[in-house]
Amino acid sequence: MPNKTIYVADDDLPVFQRAQELVGGNLSSTVISALRRLIELEEGRAAGFDEVVLQVGRDGARQVRFQGVLLGEWRDVDDKKALHQQVYRSRKGKFVLYTHTALWADYPIGEAAGDMKDWKYWRRMFGIGDKAWDWGDYVYEIFDDLKDLRDRVPDKLYRKVEDVTAHPQIEELDI
Repeated sequence: MPNKTIYVADDDLPVFQRAQELVGGNLSSTVISALRRLIELEEGRAAGFDEVVLQVGRDGARQVRFQGVLLGEWRDVDDKKALHQQVYRSRKGKFVLYTHTALWADYPIGEAAGDMKDWKYWRRMFGIGDKAWDWGDYVYEIFDDLKDLRDRVPDKLYRKVEDVTAHPQIEELDI
């Protein structure tokens, strides 16, 4: 088996020592694992995919991660709920439907909701900003084919996703 020597700066030596402690001494396999992950991420980024992290479960308590690109999204608010749907294409060509449903009946009240005089309360209620709707159910579904998505999203969103997948994101014009 060929050997490769890695030179480590004195300042970085604690990082290598800590990694070796965490993996029980086999630093070589850890370096290879890290390099594989780096290559996967960078190749995906070069192909136009980003790392996507989604909250899942009740109140978004867990997370899932994959490489993908957002194809379209839809928001609908009525007197019973707020609905937000996003459709991604994964690096492996699958379609990911991410749905957040927040029932108004479940909206936190009292101290948990905050002060109605505070702008953060209103931003949260209307879903403005990061983690604005931090209550409700967050669900993701994976589909092999775009047609399987048709009955799961509104027609407008489906048509947008269908159009984006049928045509290149950026079309080079030779003019």
